[in-house]
Amino acid sequence: MFETKYYDSFYYVPSPYVDAVRRAGGLPILLPVGEPDWMDWLAIVDGIVVIGGGDIDPDRYGGDTSHDRLAGIDQERDESELSLLRELVKGNEYPTLCICRGMQVLNVALGGTLHEHIPDIHEDNIHQAGDGGWTIQGVTVDPDSFLAEVMKRTDLTTYSGHHQAIKELAPSTKIVAISPDDIIEAIEVPGHPWLVAVQWHPEMSAAEDPSQQRIFDQLVKTAAEYRKRRSNPTRKQTGHGPR
Repeated sequence: MFETKYYDSFYYVPSPYVDAVRRAGGLPILLPVGEPDWMDWLAIVDGIVVIGGGDIDPDRYGGDTSHDRLAGIDQERDESELSLLRELVKGNEYPTLCICRGMQVLNVALGGTLHEHIPDIHEDNIHQAGDGGWTIQGVTVDPDSFLAEVMKRTDLTTYSGHHQAIKELAPSTKIVAISPDDIIEAIEVPGHPWLVAVQWHPEMSAAEDPSQQRIFDQLVKTAAEYRKRRSNPTRKQTGHGPR
């Protein structure tokens, strides 16, 4: 949520997210944060994308709230997304994709922690340009992971733009991709039918890179199948998610 001289605040979703979902055949719908009955809103959607954004309040994971590089903290968004992901992991089968901040929110929601600023542990931050913009970096995916099955490759070139990273991994998750400097780049939740969380931004290169677009293609395909199962509860799920 942002403020301008014309409006006190507004919500928006950057177009690359929208375009990637539309190319996959999906219809993107923005769910505003702060809704007390957000589970009712989930009834109108068939899959979830938790997108990038500002930093999570370190108080949520016992971090350093005084760090001078914290930016973009939004308490309302933190609360909404943390509660959403806890509920989705607890027992809902919504196909879910978490991107950048989204992966960090998932980790915190399930009991993990974050590095408040990557340069505190790596002098050279290959994950974000000096002006806060994009960098292009390599990522290695576990060949036995669900993510590798979805993307159909394990050696990736990715768009990255983050200054925070997972520190302590949440107990119920597993690492499935890392960067050359050993930053966690993707995690999965074993047992969930379809939940993928990546630290990079697949939407930024999905139009040119089929392996990145496959994440959105598979998300939308699985969401359509989930919709059919919800309308026909006796229908069995096909395929499998993270193991």
